[in-house]
Amino acid sequence: MEETEEVFRFDSTEPIHLLLNPLNSQPAVPGRPLLTLLTMITRRDFIKLGAAMPVGIALRTLPVRQVRTQSQIERVGVGLFTIPKLLEEDFSGTMARLATIGYKEVELFGPYPYTVPETVASWEPIAKSIGLSQSGYYGHTPRQVRDILDANGLTSPSMHIDLGTLQTRLDEVAEAAQTLGHKYAGIAAIPPELRTNLDDYRRIADTFNEIGLAMKEVGLQFLYHNHGYGLVELEGNIPFNLILDRTDPELVVMEMDVFWMTAGRADPVEYLNAYPGRFRLMHIKDMIELVRFEGDGGDPSQWIPLFPNMADAGGGVLDLDEILKVASMTGVEHFYLERDLAPDPDQTLKASYEYLSSIAPAE
Repeated sequence: MEETEEVFRFDSTEPIHLLLNPLNSQPAVPGRPLLTLLTMITRRDFIKLGAAMPVGIALRTLPVRQVRTQSQIERVGVGLFTIPKLLEEDFSGTMARLATIGYKEVELFGPYPYTVPETVASWEPIAKSIGLSQSGYYGHTPRQVRDILDANGLTSPSMHIDLGTLQTRLDEVAEAAQTLGHKYAGIAAIPPELRTNLDDYRRIADTFNEIGLAMKEVGLQFLYHNHGYGLVELEGNIPFNLILDRTDPELVVMEMDVFWMTAGRADPVEYLNAYPGRFRLMHIKDMIELVRFEGDGGDPSQWIPLFPNMADAGGGVLDLDEILKVASMTGVEHFYLERDLAPDPDQTLKASYEYLSSIAPAE
């Protein structure tokens, strides 16, 4: 057991933040505050360097680089996968509770009434294993959900859904999204069978563009939420970089999950700086101690064992102050607390909101 624990523990005390970002100490060039990091190496090589040196993770014990920004988190949100059981017990009451705490935005997750049967069938055993019986609208219609949101001063900019439903039932998705006020709809993870090699990643990137174009015609944007896979080199390339480079920024936006990105041996700050404007949404949770996947991070059997190492926002070792300031400067618009299946939902909601709402602009 001691060896297993050691795999996850970060023991270095060296000031390695400058190894991956050697230009961090230089002042930004007016009008080009981000590109100064990329003048000596290409964007692809910059991220590849970071993946090859997993010590480059922003931790609270490291010096914080000051970042100028005009605004921070004005509307703190919550991904509803944080509190699914509360929603099952009392959907309307839970929305009122979120508003009372101070949350302004929520992100929904499926399946929904119009989700394709194949996805519903694959979700059922997962839901059963984690003790869930509902999702989506929790027995309400989209109109009823919108009325509940409106009554509590909440909005829902985004939803998570599956590829099959987006590809075959987009009209139904668009109708519900219009009612609910969604701007973004997309996937939480690429199905494992669609990402077995680099050619698969090329094909899925092209699929994202195709779906994004169709969604644009109905007033939506496609979002892709990174998980912990695809962040280290595969066949000479980093798959997530390939997705970023191959997809059209006008059609495909990214939702960064800082926990899973870190677990996958990548640095959120480096990605935000290297791809300004691509990340529009963010999932925020902290780590009790720095952990990384022993494998490729490619499936739930590797994700679920890391759940116990999740912490409330601001309650762990990640340097969320730095991440959030850089995120606000590089185009992130929606910041969601998302601590998967929070074991103490009330504590998580209150403590995380207190932290996230306290973040102030750098001077």
